[in-house]
Amino acid sequence: MAQIDYYFATLSPYCYLAGTRLEEVAAKNGATINYKPFDLPQAFGRTGGVMPKDRHISRIEYRAQELTRQAKKLELPFNIKPAHWPTNGAPAAYAFIAAQNAGGGDLGLLAHIITRAVWAEDKDIAEDEVIRACLKEAGFDPSLSDSGLLQGAETYTNNLEDAIAAGVFGAPFYIVDGQRFWGQDRIADLDLYLQGKL
Repeated sequence: MAQIDYYFATLSPYCYLAGTRLEEVAAKNGATINYKPFDLPQAFGRTGGVMPKDRHISRIEYRAQELTRQAKKLELPFNIKPAHWPTNGAPAAYAFIAAQNAGGGDLGLLAHIITRAVWAEDKDIAEDEVIRACLKEAGFDPSLSDSGLLQGAETYTNNLEDAIAAGVFGAPFYIVDGQRFWGQDRIADLDLYLQGKL
């Protein structure tokens, strides 16, 4: 059975646009998903990337157009200028890791709900009540937002190191059998790879 390492960032608009398509592809191909939330800004700094606000205006403008187009194509609600971006994405990542360790809910849905809160609902995912609501909606105990913070922080740090070692430089990033797929627009290619067609 193939295992997909999924590196995602709680603040990434592209992770939001990925929706739950990864989970659908994994189920279709009998693959498992190893969710690895990580600190994307740190990865940018260590792999030659540049934060969106620091990019050349041509890149900033293109990003805005492309995100809007992709959201329309995927029929997902999207706010190009969310009220709480950037914010501290770490607390939501720690809660995700606590949920991952606890089990009992839908991790793929939780990842989508957290990113949706930022990019479609103008919520601040650094706030405890927002995190609790996300956990509850995905079938997890909302009190997980208050537990395992130390372990969550340690795993979050380790995930960043794993990401760098694996050649990850953006999000969403999918790795299976050493094959790397970057971006929500590469989920179809990942599907083809799992089918043995790529």
